[in-house]
Amino acid sequence: MPKEREKLALTSELVARIERTEPDPGPEPGTSDHTDAEYLAMAEELLAAAPAGPFWLFAYGSLIWNPELDTILEQQPAVARGWHRSFCLKLTRWRGTREVPALMLALDRGGSCTGIAYRLPDEDRLGQIEKLLRREIDANPPTNVARWIPVRIGGQPAIALAFVAERAGPAYDGGRSHAEVAAILARAAGHWGSAATYLQRTVSKLDEHGIRDRNLWSIQRQVAEEIERLTPSGRRA
Repeated sequence: MPKEREKLALTSELVARIERTEPDPGPEPGTSDHTDAEYLAMAEELLAAAPAGPFWLFAYGSLIWNPELDTILEQQPAVARGWHRSFCLKLTRWRGTREVPALMLALDRGGSCTGIAYRLPDEDRLGQIEKLLRREIDANPPTNVARWIPVRIGGQPAIALAFVAERAGPAYDGGRSHAEVAAILARAAGHWGSAATYLQRTVSKLDEHGIRDRNLWSIQRQVAEEIERLTPSGRRA
């Protein structure tokens, strides 16, 4: 008899208890927003290094539940070996503040990550890449950077565009325990909403796709427990 799949502890009803928005504090001191010319230059560099064949994008976090892509020709489960999902990017805006920073997912070195590969149209690759850069990369200098990485799609080797953590970047904050990450995600919020909502939407969509990330499942369970402690009456914090 097959083992019943564990239900997610972190629900939309639970994260609603601590959901809030905060004023946007703007770029972190010492950083700035990228200019149009800088985004275009990054896109041109990536396009010049693009592999032959289909244009694949590897999604592992919010790109799965909110891709914001104009056209997706195909999507399949994919595996990136040598990388793993990690809450290793420190955020002091978007879903955190200077006073209560958040953490965001990126691909960090080591391990393996199962996600979704999107095949995008061949037309206007430059424009599509630039749009993705504007969506995923904000602070200059960046810590979340775009790379072409090897993946396996349907068991076949391919190269896909992905966003990975630059460990030398100013916002890199890897190496935390699951308990530390959970405590941060249960408390942080910014002008885009709470970090707990970001996690809940990610694990829910992964669950829909039948993708079980051991680290994220441990973290979501601990975030749920943390929210229960912060809101013992069941009311909003």
